[in-house]
Amino acid sequence: MSHHSNRGTTMHVFVTGGTGTIGTAVVTELLAHGHTVVGLARSDASAALLETAGAGILRGSLTDLDVLRSGAAAADGVINLAFSRDYSSADGLERGLVEERGAMETLGDALIGTGKPLVAVSGTPWVPGRLSTEVDPLPTDGPVGSRAVAVSTLLALSAQGVRASVVRMPRTVHENGRGGFAGLLTDAARRSGTAGYPGDGTQRWPAVHARDAATLFRPRTAAARRRPGAASSRRSSSGVPRPCRRGSRRRRRSP
Repeated sequence: MSHHSNRGTTMHVFVTGGTGTIGTAVVTELLAHGHTVVGLARSDASAALLETAGAGILRGSLTDLDVLRSGAAAADGVINLAFSRDYSSADGLERGLVEERGAMETLGDALIGTGKPLVAVSGTPWVPGRLSTEVDPLPTDGPVGSRAVAVSTLLALSAQGVRASVVRMPRTVHENGRGGFAGLLTDAARRSGTAGYPGDGTQRWPAVHARDAATLFRPRTAAARRRPGAASSRRSSSGVPRPCRRGSRRRRRSP
């Protein structure tokens, strides 16, 4: 289905999570470079956003595994970005991880032996005393440890004819002042009127703008054709300090 144009090889890409913070930017980036996109839409609102952006629509959710198989089979490549928005409890987070793992396994199985790229997203590990890199392993313990196992399983599909790769995103991927871990803290502060912070507030959190992140996913879809089974990281801010004080209304600038 891919073809050549004066802008190089164009592809038909199936994207899950195409209306989220990262996904919206990724869909825009793909379309701007001449690719065609079909996005998974679980609601009328999501379908409308995809249609406005210029993408095709495949109705369904991460738990509709037959829909995921058909979307992957009809595409030249797949980018999996969807994740549950339920962070309200440990049970909600675990359900989201289970859904994501099932979707990744289904998409991977659908692409075995095809040589097509499958690009997924994961988090960035923390390493005491220094910046983490692509070679640092993701932790397999803690609340999201199972995600690392799912990512490793996906990357192993490179031995079965899937051009698998993973982009590691920092905890804050932001757009218009929203998104990521910092966005969750900001939203909580707006609701409660209190600016809380973890620990003593001296942590530094890496961050990236969604549109900067999108520029990495697009070439990874093509680069996976050349070097499968790889992970890459993206950040534009190596550390955003969080020294806010409880109840403070002062605005601080990030470096």
